[in-house]
Amino acid sequence: MYELLKKSFMDSPVIDRDGYPYFVNPISDGVPRVEPALLKEVVDGMIAIGNFDCDVILAPEAMGIPLAAPISLRLGIPYSIVRKRRYGLPGEIELSYSTGYSSGSLFVNGLGKGDRVVVVEDTLSTGGTVRALASALASHGIGLMEVITVFDKTGDLDTAVPGISVKAILRVGVRDGKPFLDC
Repeated sequence: MYELLKKSFMDSPVIDRDGYPYFVNPISDGVPRVEPALLKEVVDGMIAIGNFDCDVILAPEAMGIPLAAPISLRLGIPYSIVRKRRYGLPGEIELSYSTGYSSGSLFVNGLGKGDRVVVVEDTLSTGGTVRALASALASHGIGLMEVITVFDKTGDLDTAVPGISVKAILRVGVRDGKPFLDC
């Protein structure tokens, strides 16, 4: 199961981003090119493990976008992008986030009190982005129903986002500068 994804991950080069071992993969970075069969395997996998009982699929940019769009088309659920840029639209939600290799502000638009969302994400490393998003959504009366990610680097999805179901296709890591599957 997920043979294309496993091979793709194991073939990923690892680069150093200020002391953080960062794997470069088509699904998490869009480089090298994303083969349609790999994307189909990932989208099918996310749909299979996820519970998309929601009003909106929410996807952090950039790599949540190519995951959310085909899931939206298949399930008939609208999607919205968590952006790194302020638009200043009415009801815009701003949140601060911090990951293992970056920090900044994110902006959510198009959601309102009572909406139920599922977040689709390419990689969950520290969980910092999703925890900040969960907190911001809750403070605006928006229900985060579930987080579905392709790659889990946290090692413990049960504590990644307290009180929220988090599911992953693959548990992965980097050791001695090389990717490994944590089955």
